[in-house]
Amino acid sequence: MSERTIVITGASDGIGAAAARALSQSGERVVIVGRSPQKTAAIAAELGADHFIADFSRLADVRTLAAELLQRYPRIDVLANNAGGIMGNRELTVDGHEKTIQVNHLAPFLLTTLLMDRLIASRASVINTSSTANRFGRINLDDLENERKYSPNKAYGDAKLANILFTRELHRRYSARGIVTAAFHPGVVATSFSTDSTSIMRLIYQTALKRMLISPEKGADTLVWLASTAAGVDWQSGEYYEKRRVHSTNSQAADAGLATALWERSVDMVATDLLPQESTS
Repeated sequence: MSERTIVITGASDGIGAAAARALSQSGERVVIVGRSPQKTAAIAAELGADHFIADFSRLADVRTLAAELLQRYPRIDVLANNAGGIMGNRELTVDGHEKTIQVNHLAPFLLTTLLMDRLIASRASVINTSSTANRFGRINLDDLENERKYSPNKAYGDAKLANILFTRELHRRYSARGIVTAAFHPGVVATSFSTDSTSIMRLIYQTALKRMLISPEKGADTLVWLASTAAGVDWQSGEYYEKRRVHSTNSQAADAGLATALWERSVDMVATDLLPQESTS
C-alpha cells in the first residue's frame, strides 16, 4: 500500500496520539492536529509529522485549519475527527454556542464539510470518535444547546449521539460519491479526559480508579483498524463500532429523520458555504 495522508484531530494526547504513533509506524503519512502548541509539537517531532494547532471552541480556527490542509495536501485519505471532551458548567464559546456541542460536534462537522471536495476526490474515510455515553443523550432540536436542561453528562451524551447521527447522515448523503464513514467507542481510557469537567466522570479519570482503565493504545485500536482496513470488506460504512464490532446505540441514533434535521441545523449553526452536490442513491 502506498503512503496515505491521515489527518487526526485531538492527536496531541490520549488515543489520538496513540493512533498517530501506530499509523506512522505502519508507514502512513500522519498529520497531527491539536489544541496545545507544546503537546502537539512534541508528538509531531517524535513522529517526524506535520502538525497544526486548532482550538475547536473557536470556529475561526477550524476554518483556518481547513484552508491550511487544503493548501498543503492534494489528497486526504483519512480524516479522523477525534478531538472532543466533557465540560463543566454550561459555557458559551466565542461563536455563541454551548461549548460541548461545538467542540464535539459542530467543529468536526464544519471541518469535514469544508474539506468535502478533497475528501470526495480522495475517496476518503471519515472516522468519528463517539462514546458509549451516546446512550444517555437525548437530542431535542428545539434545545440542542441545552439552555433549558443542562448538565455536563447530558450535554456530552447529546454530543456523542450527534457524532453517530452525523456519521449516518454523511454516509447517506455521500457514500455514492466515494465517502466511507464510521463512528466508534474507544472504551474507558486512561487519559486526561474530564480534567476540566465538573462531571462525576472525573472521579474515575482523575483519581486512583484511573488504574482500572485501559491504555490509550488499546483505546486507539478500533480507530487504527478503521483507518487501516477496507470499508465494505472489513467494516460497513455508516455504522457505530466498539471493539471492532458493530454495537448497539441509543435508539435516537437510528432516527433517519433526526439525522437529516441535525445536519441541516448544523449547517445553519456553523454557516457553512454551499456544500458539494450530494447523492442519496
